[in-house]
Amino acid sequence: MELYFRDNFFNAGYTEIMNHQQEQAGHLDLKSAFGSSLDVFDNSGLICSGKFRMLSNRWDVTSADGREWGVLRARISLFSKKYEYDAGPRGVYDVSAPAFSQEYDITGMGGKIVASFRRTSGWFGSGAFVLDNKSEQLDTDELIAVVMGVHAINKRRNSAAGSGA
Repeated sequence: MELYFRDNFFNAGYTEIMNHQQEQAGHLDLKSAFGSSLDVFDNSGLICSGKFRMLSNRWDVTSADGREWGVLRARISLFSKKYEYDAGPRGVYDVSAPAFSQEYDITGMGGKIVASFRRTSGWFGSGAFVLDNKSEQLDTDELIAVVMGVHAINKRRNSAAGSGA
């Protein structure tokens, strides 16, 4: 099932999660304009959260009750964008896209594509995404938090590059 969701320009407030029939399937609570933490809700309530670890570029995904579901981190790569999502006993997943592409694949064991997402907004707009989850191990709401983590890591990198750091 494809889901559509987006960031806000100032990283704060609520944004809808929509299905392919343009029906609301939940929402994101983007916590603050000064941070990158978020909560993912379906129509029944809080499902999971995502945030950077203190003084780190690792993105934690936790359940509604605070249990760790996984950790996303960037991997060094010259000609592509690569990330790794460690979902503990459920496996380690690669998140990757060619260098100038906005289309990512999430692959599991043996290189099987379990989900994909793409940025649907322009370079200068706030991030808007479509996610297609085919995984039996990773929940769609969890993957929304992972996608927003990739987006947050990219924004941090771009900000650091722009400031000369």
